[in-house]
Amino acid sequence: MKVPFEKLDKAFENRLRLQIMSVLMVNDRYDFNSLKELLETTDGNLASHLKGLEKEEYIVVHKAFLGRKPNTTYEATEKGKEAFRQHLDALEKLIKQQKIN
Repeated sequence: MKVPFEKLDKAFENRLRLQIMSVLMVNDRYDFNSLKELLETTDGNLASHLKGLEKEEYIVVHKAFLGRKPNTTYEATEKGKEAFRQHLDALEKLIKQQKIN
């Protein structure tokens, strides 16, 4: 079996980006502060990785106001969901191949 390295997506090599996409795959939307708390990271670190995923068009940003308070939420795009599924599938195949050898 050929190792599916070409299916591994560099956008998900970072632990935080992998975590962000994992959260967004099982939730319709997630807000910035909740992500920050859940992932136990800083504002700047989270913002940097969210921007990277947004640049790849794997997530979309929704800005709104709750009363007078700004609220930013994030949602995985179909492109992002498919890329993440392919990445996980490639990891699974890689793990299975290593188990056989």
